[in-house]
Amino acid sequence: MRRPLSASFFGMVLGLSGLGQAWRVANKLWGLPSLYGELLLLLAAVVWAVLLMLYVQQSIRRPLVFLDEVLHPVQGSATALLAVATFLIALAVLPYSRLAAWLLTGAALIWHLAFALWHTGSLWQGGRDVRDSTPALYLPTVAGNFTCAAALGGLGHADWGWLFLGAGAFSWLALEPLVIQRLWHLPSMPAPQRPLLGIQFAPPVVCAMAALMLVPGGHEPWLLMLWGYGLFQLLLGLRLGRWLSQQPFAPSYWAYTFGVAATTVSCLKLALAGVVAAQVMAWPIFIGANLFIGYLTLRTVWLWRLKDDT
Repeated sequence: MRRPLSASFFGMVLGLSGLGQAWRVANKLWGLPSLYGELLLLLAAVVWAVLLMLYVQQSIRRPLVFLDEVLHPVQGSATALLAVATFLIALAVLPYSRLAAWLLTGAALIWHLAFALWHTGSLWQGGRDVRDSTPALYLPTVAGNFTCAAALGGLGHADWGWLFLGAGAFSWLALEPLVIQRLWHLPSMPAPQRPLLGIQFAPPVVCAMAALMLVPGGHEPWLLMLWGYGLFQLLLGLRLGRWLSQQPFAPSYWAYTFGVAATTVSCLKLALAGVVAAQVMAWPIFIGANLFIGYLTLRTVWLWRLKDDT
């Protein structure tokens, strides 16, 4: 029997759509061809549509597989990625169809609130092993709320977007000490779980990216603070590169791409707003993001080809 499709595969949509958004900003900043960004966003939309169709089909035909994943103490959080990915696709289609963007945002919002409230309510009832406090915990309440805020900001409803940004920011501040405590005081995370640390690097820059959707052209100090913390986290990831990469390549490595893409989008928007530090780092960060996400894309295609051959 073929291995079940995990909701974590939607992480590919986050990286591809984020890089596509970066190319949209690069078109305004440097005049780079807009075609490349739109092709990346089209690829993200196709991947999202195929994964969503397969995941829904699997959930209907094999409901126990869906329940096993949702109830898993670590992987269960990844179910939130269905909403996160859909919010990002809504932003991708917004320039082409405002109605489609609204429909996608509405559907994602329903799933986001339903799942995040259920998942958080389950956590509050206790009985959880501290070893299961991985960065995956950020997905329902942090990533979901931040991307919801970004989508609402893109649709012109910053007032509603700030509500979700606040929910995401305070959830992040509450959860980060739990994750850091687990990393510092318990045995080292097993190699298969280490790619989840890619999620650890994402909250500050995803928060900055969402805030820049609510205040277009903003360059307030607190935005630079968020971006700076994100850059520090990414440098920490480079310092731990050998330890993090002990797990053989798997689609879970896409967990790093949301933070990388959000760092790039935030950097280019801040550069466009006239922030000198962002202007200095814009090209290296943009090139690095394209190389990294391009590499993961090629490795993923190669991995699937090997699986098809076997």
